[in-house]
Amino acid sequence: MTTRRDVLTLLGVGAAAALTGCRAQTPAGPTAAPDLVLVRAEGGLTVLRPSGMERLGAGLATPDGSTVYAAAPAGVHTELTAIETRTGRRTAGPRLAGAWVPRVASADGRLVALAAPGAGEVTHVPSGRARTPLVVADAAREVARLELAGNIVPDAFTAGGEGLFVLDWLPATAPDRYRVRQVEVATGRSSALLTRVKTAVPPGAEEEMSGEGRMAVYAPNRQVLYTLYTHQPDHRHTRDLIAGRPGDVHAFVHTLHLAEQWAYCVDLPAPFGEGPGAGHALAINPEGSEFYVADVTGGRFAVVDTRELTIRETVDGPKGTGTAYAAATFRQVLVAIGGTVHVLPRDGAPVWRSWDAGGVVRGLGASPDGKRVYAALPDAVAWFDAESGQRLGTVAVPGVNALDRVL
Repeated sequence: MTTRRDVLTLLGVGAAAALTGCRAQTPAGPTAAPDLVLVRAEGGLTVLRPSGMERLGAGLATPDGSTVYAAAPAGVHTELTAIETRTGRRTAGPRLAGAWVPRVASADGRLVALAAPGAGEVTHVPSGRARTPLVVADAAREVARLELAGNIVPDAFTAGGEGLFVLDWLPATAPDRYRVRQVEVATGRSSALLTRVKTAVPPGAEEEMSGEGRMAVYAPNRQVLYTLYTHQPDHRHTRDLIAGRPGDVHAFVHTLHLAEQWAYCVDLPAPFGEGPGAGHALAINPEGSEFYVADVTGGRFAVVDTRELTIRETVDGPKGTGTAYAAATFRQVLVAIGGTVHVLPRDGAPVWRSWDAGGVVRGLGASPDGKRVYAALPDAVAWFDAESGQRLGTVAVPGVNALDRVL
């Protein structure tokens, strides 16, 4: 949620642009990454494959990373293209009347919601507007064209694709806060979310958020979206509004169930949320049984049970300044600050150890088998042995600024 998505979730890369493909040189050592790695670099998304590197251009990756949707201007139309990440195969999609930019893809990758250029960003407070046009399309056709009342930013699809979760910015013409709502794709009708016990939220009890959405991650089954919020003093959750209680929380993880269509917030204790938002990081383990929140400014680390949505434990964590990144394997959690990667075992003694990444980390991810850890560094992507931290290889990627995911 805004300024929400350093995602994971999450994942537009810029204005619509013409697609280009190229192969890049790799430095001495291993000739290519052993896994499929999607990063953001100069000109948009770049995919690293065992066979080499290819620049895909400006676009939006689906939550599972298997497809990239790209939109290129073509006169008074926009041409939508679906790119298969693993092979680079491009499939021409529909020609959409008007200028559009992909903003949100469905969990199964089947649908994409597009907004007008400059609208629908999830990285800043939008400019004021009374109405918001959106287009929903698949790889073959335009599914729906919506003209929504209010200042609307698409955030995620429901699991079946029949609805969009959106950020409804208030007041629409001079926004300073927002609430999460659901829009029916077929009709454009807007409604409040359900509570965790699947009851309707009473009128006047919808949460309105004004803080910073640091980052979001999907559960491994892509049925749930977790978003970390910081800088929310005196925020009142729906449960507080219903009970008439005052709010008193600086950070929480907003849990949005895409299939059951309810939302619930897991509060984090102080000092979470009191320091800079960039000093917080969120990751989920491959089993989806727990997620982790690191606050490197306060030096705290929390483990949250995803079934009960309760905090299992909070312990001392890495401490430092700058932007934090996190990733998890089957056996450990990794938190990067500056040029150092800190590692906490989840199947042994809870003692942090660390290793040098060889440059300021701009993104962190683990291979599907948990054996390798990838780090986006200045103008390069490096990978390391997950257990020892030994560097195994490096690929030059000019202008890399984020690691999207490892497939």
